[in-house]
Amino acid sequence: MGSHPYRPTTPAGLRGLEAVLARPEKALVALDFDGTLADIVPDPERARAHPGAVEALAALAPRVGAVAVITGRPADVAVRYGGFAGVAGLDHLVVLGHYGAERWDAATGEVRAPDPHPGIAAVRAGLPALLEKSGLREETWTEDKGHAIAVHTRRAADPQAAFEALRGPLGELAAAHGLIVEPGRLVLELRPPGMDKGVALTGYVHEIGAASVVYAGDDLGDLAAYAAVERLREDEANPVPGLLICSGTEVPELAARADLTLPGPGAVVDQLHDLARQLAAHAG
Repeated sequence: MGSHPYRPTTPAGLRGLEAVLARPEKALVALDFDGTLADIVPDPERARAHPGAVEALAALAPRVGAVAVITGRPADVAVRYGGFAGVAGLDHLVVLGHYGAERWDAATGEVRAPDPHPGIAAVRAGLPALLEKSGLREETWTEDKGHAIAVHTRRAADPQAAFEALRGPLGELAAAHGLIVEPGRLVLELRPPGMDKGVALTGYVHEIGAASVVYAGDDLGDLAAYAAVERLREDEANPVPGLLICSGTEVPELAARADLTLPGPGAVVDQLHDLARQLAAHAG
């Protein structure tokens, strides 16, 4: 199945890869954006798809049943930062933004999104005073995603200490307005409950009738998608083989459950190219 140095290290991961190669037309390849397809950068507004990512996706997408990007970002932002619109080969790409609450389809170029949770407006109003009281307002950066609000501590003098100091107060603010806090790599995101990457991934697997799934992620928010793939693999009535890929090793909880751990987005791009080559060889 090719001589690429990156190979699944678990029996479940090998079964997932074999299932993709055996019936690619029924395979779903789903990927997180930040940290997986794009390098993590100090300013999230400057994040862009890793060089070669779009080319790799365009090479792979026509050879599998579906390719999806599942991200906490607004769908249109991920499309813009990824450079996904109007790319030959990505005609059927789907971007599930805000953990699946939003959806962009390449086929129509349109975003479907619900109205924001009312708690978002309340958090937006109360957050400046909370950050001021914590003494961290100048050291943090707030990203307003419309359906969620993220507080980044990467720019603080001690990013991890700022993250820990804000975790409790932000959790209380979120709970007071019917929201939850999703921790990530030096970011705390306040968002509505009930939707996560696992819900989004499972829903899309069932929508398209996928018979195998590859999921790649890098952060705590991807644990829900990992759990979804594990449940799909263990479904006695209709098991769906799956391959779990971890981009980077910064989040041990994720790496410990991965079938394949890659050094970062550059290696993810290489892996996508390699999978496309393997599928081309099988088709030939």
